[in-house]
Formats: sequence, C-alpha cells, structure tokens
Amino acid sequence: MSSTSLPGTTESDPVALPLGELHEMVSGGVHSTPKKYGGKYTVTLIPGDGIGQETSSAVKTIFKAATVPVEWEQFDVSGYTTADDNTFKQSLESLRRNKVGLKGILYTPVSKLGHTSFNVIMRKDLDMYASISLVKNIPGHTARHNGVDFAIIRENTEGEYSGLEHQSYPGVVESLKIVTRAKTERIARFAFDFAIKNNRKKVTIIHKANIMCVWTGVPDILTLSHRYHRKLGDGLFLRTCRAIHEEYKHSGLEVNDMIVDNASMQMVSRPQQFDVLVMPNLYGTIMSNVGAALVGGPGIIPGCNIGREFAMFEPVSRCGGGGVGEAGGEGCRHVGKDIQGQNMANPTALILSSVMMLRHLNLDDYANRISNAVYKTVQLGRVISLTSSPSPFQHRTRDLGGNSTTTDFTLGVIANL
Repeated sequence: MSSTSLPGTTESDPVALPLGELHEMVSGGVHSTPKKYGGKYTVTLIPGDGIGQETSSAVKTIFKAATVPVEWEQFDVSGYTTADDNTFKQSLESLRRNKVGLKGILYTPVSKLGHTSFNVIMRKDLDMYASISLVKNIPGHTARHNGVDFAIIRENTEGEYSGLEHQSYPGVVESLKIVTRAKTERIARFAFDFAIKNNRKKVTIIHKANIMCVWTGVPDILTLSHRYHRKLGDGLFLRTCRAIHEEYKHSGLEVNDMIVDNASMQMVSRPQQFDVLVMPNLYGTIMSNVGAALVGGPGIIPGCNIGREFAMFEPVSRCGGGGVGEAGGEGCRHVGKDIQGQNMANPTALILSSVMMLRHLNLDDYANRISNAVYKTVQLGRVISLTSSPSPFQHRTRDLGGNSTTTDFTLGVIANL
C-alpha cells in the first residue's frame, strides 16, 4: 500500500513501502514551511507527562541511530501546572519559531476549576485547526477486526471545546457549543482534499443534526406541539460539508453522513465500511479513541494537529499510554502514569508520529527507514532483548500482550534500520 499525504502538498506520487503504511504522509498543508539551519531542522519537543520521557527518549535514540538531521528544543511541560507556567510559554514561543513540534500526552485534570488545558491552548492560539487520527491494522498484531484502514479528521478549534461556559444560577451551568460556517468550510475542504490526495474513495460526515436544533418557543396551535426551526449547530456543520462537496463532485468521491451514536456502533461492529470521517471536535475525540481500541490500543496510533503555519505531531489517543491497568479516574487525558518509570511503555505511537513529522519535513528516506523498522519489529519479532531469552512474543510490549521493555523495542527498531 502506498503512503499518503496531506492537503496542500505538491509532491509527486508517494513512495510505496513494503510493509504498508499506518501513518499518512505529512509534507505540506502549511504556508510557512520550516527551514534548515546548518543542514538540520530544529523541532520543538514536549515529552509530556507519565511515560512521555521514556517514549520520547526512544524517539531520540532512534533518530540518532538513523542520523536524522533534526535537533531538538526540549521543554518538559507538565499538565499538572497552571496555564501561566513559564516553561509552557517558552514551548509555545519555540513552536512559533520552529513551526513544527513533537509532543507526548499532557495530563488534563477533571473538574479542576481555573485550569485550562495546555493542549487546547496550543491548538487555538496557533490555529492548528485539523486533527488527524489514523486507524489501521499493523501486520503481526492480531486485533478485534481485520481490514481496518480509516482516517478521522476533526475540527480542532471550536465545538464544545470553545471554553465558553458559565454558571447562570447556582447549580445551573450553561456551556456554549460554537459552530461557524467559515471553520466548517475549512475542515470540510481539508477532509475532501485529504481524501483525494490519498486515493481514498469515501468521506463520511459525522453529526447529531437530528437533535442539535433550535426551539422557536412558539407553540403550534393546530398540533399543540412546539415548532422547531431549522437545524442549527450540527445542522450547519452537515449542510456546510454537503455544500463544499459540490465543489468536489468532479473527483468522484462518495459522500454520506451518519449520526454520531449510530456511527459509534457501526465503528465497533463493521469498521471496514469507513474510509475518511470528518466531524466536529468532541465527536472526533471520542471516536478516535474507539478506533484505537479496534486495532491494538493507544500505543500504536499516530497523528497530528496541523494548521496553515504550524504542525504538532503526537499520539492521537487520549485513553491510555501503554499500560493495561489504567482506569479512568485520574484525568481525561491518561498518560500511562501507572507504568511510568517501569520501562514497559509502548513507544510505537510516538515513533510513528515522528515519522509523519519527517514526511512533513520532506525527509522521506529517513521516514521510510524508521517506519519499515517499526513494522519489522512488530511483525517479525526481531528484537534484541537485554533482559530475557528470546520468545515468540518478545517484540510485544505489555499493551500488545507481551513483556518486552521499552528499551528492547527501541533496540529492535534500531537493529532493523
């Protein structure tokens, strides 16, 4: 299967890889491309919380072994600190300079008043409006379904994540969901361009337009029922995406739409029907986590957040970090704290996210070498073990049913370069 690219690229046909692609090729899609200094790119690195230091160390070790022309500006930002944290401000300034970054998962606490998510601040301040989750089976790993290969594209800057909420009366909270035609047009064009450039055949619009409507408050005298006037909110999202599709009819793209609750059921029962999905912010967060569970969990799913100027590459899933015991009580972006420092995290998602970053930087040869090495390590089990004798599942980290360490996996990738 050939690799794939983001909207806005002018590259020729992507390079085919022998073991297929899990990540989409990111090379362009921005108007201000990073520049080399001294023959190297400078990339902002935010390891993240929990297992972030371990997985980012794996990436840096592999990049050094592969002699990738990248230098890191590392900032040990933590989601446990406040939004005025000086390190976080420095990391944003670094990203503005470098225009490209690699990031692990940052913790976001639940029900902590006054705490603003660093992740949301980054995306909104730098207008990284498109989030891409790439869900595909990896050869060598048995998952719940076979033949899974779809991309989830979500609008990143509005919807329920707009951060506009207040307490109108004690015990009554109003939270505003923002949907604009301009930003919906932008994400719709991104999704259709993405599908065309990557030889995808179908785009599915995910919505809740059957419920997200506005009540006029005026009773209908004849039916004694209240009238509902136009489908706003998700209705605007659906209508706008459909209108933008008219511009792409020459492409032959098939377009359908699906209510989000039905789409969730369809994803876990028959995920092979999906190709590219485009949706508002909150739905995309939920469905990308569902997608990750279908093919092996959060440890293997790469992704990115991208805009016209800036791009941040990071593991897509927020439901875990490689452990199997982590439940849902600590926060809404789990960071693998239960296995932190135990050398058992799966670094695949961050490694493949870094491969997407290399394609964005037009370093395709390095991207090919590293991605092929990752697939060989998973598929063939060729891992150098420093801790135990070889076994058929020595290449698998704990989340994939094995007992290989982060170090073992990293050395296996290097051996397969």
